[in-house]
Amino acid sequence: MNIGEAADTTGLPAKTIRYYEDIGLIKPARAANGYRDYGNKDVHRLAFIQRSRSLGFTIDECRSLLSLYEDKARASSDVKALAMDKIREIDRKLEELKSLRGTLKMLADHCHGDDRPDCPIIDEIAGGSRT
Repeated sequence: MNIGEAADTTGLPAKTIRYYEDIGLIKPARAANGYRDYGNKDVHRLAFIQRSRSLGFTIDECRSLLSLYEDKARASSDVKALAMDKIREIDRKLEELKSLRGTLKMLADHCHGDDRPDCPIIDEIAGGSRT
């Protein structure tokens, strides 16, 4: 199938598919006319990458997951280790977001939200209270 059909099948933009090829995540065959020719294995690989990305894995992590996927002698502990690393990263980001939310909420609670120019939100963003 051509790149348009692969894009339709996977739901990925053609530009993303070309990018994945450029960085070596997929290697479609070439037809006699030089066009990319995506087979079922390529489409499955693209779907695997798309699902991995939707779970928050980086391109390099997707590369590792693909390598593990293709290694029939893999240890599931290697896959679990990648997943646990990602969970720890997500937990760290969640804590960071909670802290940011708390700060913004406190600032918003202290802002009068009226026609006056003084605003603790702007003051904080500017680096402290203006006098």
